[in-house]
Amino acid sequence: MTNLTAWVSQNTPNFISSTLLATTPAPTEAEPVSNSLVLAAVLLTLVVIYSASKIGAEICTRINLPTVLGELVGGVVIGISALHLLVFPEGGMTAADSLIMQFLEFTANLSPQAAEEVFRSQSEVISVLAELGVVILLFEVGLESDLKELLKVGPQAVTVAVVGVAAPFAGGTLGLFYLFGVPLIPAIFAGAALTATSIGITSKVLTEMGKLNTTEGNIILGAAVLDDVLGIIVLAVVAGLAKTGEIEVGNVIYLIISAAVFLVGAIIVGRLLNPYFVKLINKMQTRGELLLTSLVFAFVLSYIGGVIQLEAILGSFAAGLVLAETEKQEDLQKQLFPIADMLVPIFFVAVGAKTNLGVLNPTNPTNQEALVLAGFLILVAIVGKLITGATVFGKPGINRLAVGIGMIPRGEVGLVFVSVGAASGSLNKATEAAIIMMVIVTTFLAPPLLRLVFQSGSAEDLSTELSGALSSETSEPETK
Repeated sequence: MTNLTAWVSQNTPNFISSTLLATTPAPTEAEPVSNSLVLAAVLLTLVVIYSASKIGAEICTRINLPTVLGELVGGVVIGISALHLLVFPEGGMTAADSLIMQFLEFTANLSPQAAEEVFRSQSEVISVLAELGVVILLFEVGLESDLKELLKVGPQAVTVAVVGVAAPFAGGTLGLFYLFGVPLIPAIFAGAALTATSIGITSKVLTEMGKLNTTEGNIILGAAVLDDVLGIIVLAVVAGLAKTGEIEVGNVIYLIISAAVFLVGAIIVGRLLNPYFVKLINKMQTRGELLLTSLVFAFVLSYIGGVIQLEAILGSFAAGLVLAETEKQEDLQKQLFPIADMLVPIFFVAVGAKTNLGVLNPTNPTNQEALVLAGFLILVAIVGKLITGATVFGKPGINRLAVGIGMIPRGEVGLVFVSVGAASGSLNKATEAAIIMMVIVTTFLAPPLLRLVFQSGSAEDLSTELSGALSSETSEPETK
């Protein structure tokens, strides 16, 4: 997801980095700001993020909910919807809106202009750390995955991904256009936002539940990765349509070819280099030789994925898949845990902090039209992904409902689509708010539902096994 923003910055000039930030009033006089003050702001922000993350995760653990949900809720509490401790310049936020910056301004005796500069720098650092967190998360997910098992469910994953993109896109676009009279371009943008799947959120829940390497987990993971690729292609088409009124066929073909070549090529070349990687590690004598060398490999693939207009997380995931096949896999996993524990929560808390629950307030007249559109989009978003489970073929006994639910969360990916549409001027306030509501509901709904449906499936399997055992015991005397 995260490098969708990089792609947009190259192809949509008025994206977040320019248009949204431009809504923040610039200081009249630029004051030199000490790096130590920026560092202080970042450190204070990390204290707040980690505290919110652990409190939320601990509460959810004790009530048998996924910890990622606690991290998201923790982010909401400290973010724009509640305490205003962690806010970002996007959407017109300033240093005056951040309680952290107000505290720093008071204790360090900063002028409003200097505080604004510190606020911008602090926000950029936290955003980069959050993006780095999701890169590490997908590297870790790749390490915990089995490439052979993923390949076994490849056809099913492709089917789930294609249906999971086509169904909500068609349903959302046509429904908004014909039922609600939304103009075509905004309707297409909303439909495109429905195609996304947050691989970060889903993979974290599957990992926590120990379901990552199940058949269902492999199908969800493979489909979510393909969804990311298809999402980039859909975004390219929609952004070009909004900007020029035409679909840039050459750019779409380039993205399709580069995605296929990159993913397949990275895995093939990586597997060929595996023996040399292990020999290199065994010859090194300095501390951190395995972790740092592996991160170099992951970051190189992430960089390549980013510069060819794909996702950086696709590169880190491919690197994890490759290194998972080496004899160093278990050692690398253990060494990566502290890095993931430090960076991954920043990503989830930041997603929650940027979630504005104010758009859900029905007493606000400007939200009433948005609530109607949001109800429709949420329905399409959920049904459009749930039906993907029914398309899984050749896998008898699979938990199809779990596959569908695993594809539901839109998370940060959906927010990127909203940002593109807002920056291009294609979305009015009601449609923009409706998409945000859809993202909020699907993001927070999926983790507990996924846990519930897997537990239900396990209970059914156990009941079947017990029934079979009892039947065999009762029939045994007769056979004697």
